[in-house]
Amino acid sequence: MPPVPDERQETVSAVDQRQPAAPSTPRPRLVLALRCADPLARSEARSLDDLDEIVIGRGSEVSLVGRRLVWKLADSWMSTEHATLRRGPGRWIIEDAGSKNGTLVNGAKVDQAELMDSDVIELGQTFFVYRDAPAPVASPTEPQAPLPGLATHSPTWAADLETLARVAPTRVSVVLLGESGTGKEVVARAIHEASGRSGSFVAVNCGALPTALVEATLFGHKKGAFSGAVDNAVGLVRSADGGTLLLDEIGDLPAAAQAAFLRVLQEREVLAIGASRPVKVDVRVISATHRNLESLAAGGHFRADLLARLNGLVLNVPPLRARREDLGILIGALVRRSESQPTMLSFTAAAARALFLYHWPLNVRELEKVLETAIALAGRKPVEPSHLAAAVRQAPAGATRRGPVSAEAEAERARLVALFLEHGGNVSAVARALGTTRMTVHRLARRHGLDLRAFRPAP
Repeated sequence: MPPVPDERQETVSAVDQRQPAAPSTPRPRLVLALRCADPLARSEARSLDDLDEIVIGRGSEVSLVGRRLVWKLADSWMSTEHATLRRGPGRWIIEDAGSKNGTLVNGAKVDQAELMDSDVIELGQTFFVYRDAPAPVASPTEPQAPLPGLATHSPTWAADLETLARVAPTRVSVVLLGESGTGKEVVARAIHEASGRSGSFVAVNCGALPTALVEATLFGHKKGAFSGAVDNAVGLVRSADGGTLLLDEIGDLPAAAQAAFLRVLQEREVLAIGASRPVKVDVRVISATHRNLESLAAGGHFRADLLARLNGLVLNVPPLRARREDLGILIGALVRRSESQPTMLSFTAAAARALFLYHWPLNVRELEKVLETAIALAGRKPVEPSHLAAAVRQAPAGATRRGPVSAEAEAERARLVALFLEHGGNVSAVARALGTTRMTVHRLARRHGLDLRAFRPAP
């Protein structure tokens, strides 16, 4: 079966054109992503560009002699010399150094293994992620946070965030692309916080606007303008005056509202329902969507002139599976911002392993819910696999170990994820959308490691 055509925009279609393209040469790095005993502790990364060997074990020493790094960590489950990473002729190789508890790669014990991009390495109760993907710069030791609250170990994502930080103080419109649950609203809020604008941040879910009241909800109305309009209302656009308006799922904005919103962007004014004069507004617009707006415009489902007004900086928010090295950072951030922060938090190695091996089809939003539930169930005890959602704890060992993935395979997988999200994991509905059989859909899901239960609504 040929690759499923991708109807979503997966890459940046317009970034700062002054920036050079990221180099195609992979830049290997090793990220200490999570310590089970102290998951809120600082994570760190090591660039392997100028190294030939890393020795990892228990202790407190960090020393560099020539191109050999000795990296000792306070993990009582590690041996004094636990494992060694060596630069091979084609790939980096990890070797167990006769450790007591063994060396695991993607949940499977190994004596020696060639490392592939995104491999999860487990030494004692410390989890590392090996990355060998192209990057504009070598990974710094500390996670980077170009925008407030958005730290990352991914050099590519950090470079994109730096681009957003540069345009944050301007009036440039921003379009954030990405799968559902990747945190597009969090990114939009961070842009607003860095913008220096004094007004409010107002998020509008365009797909949830009541059809009969779209324009009144967005643009406001005068008292008596229609049945039920018992008071004046300024609307969501004017509520963001002086601030930032996020149009989430902009691809779902009804046609009538698209035409009216074009006036807001062109004239920077709002005409409330029942009003005779427009009101000037100063609003910075950020749009977010998991859909391909250009395809929608080409098919007549989205106004091309509105798209031209919205398109300023267009940037893709990566899915969680593409930034596995940030899992520890995200766990820390989600726990710190939760309403009921645990006084103690730790994970068993088996629970942490499950978190790293799971594919996270619903992204950061799913991680947040999984953590919230697991922490509540664990109480003051370590989080165990039994505290995790069934789909997470059943992630198979070796699930992340695979060779290079082609662009066609990534497009096919992205299309499947979008359809499963749209249809709530309903295989028959996805089969109809693809014009194929249920058996083929199940086969494709297995090929791409998709657990259909994760897409179905909670009972």
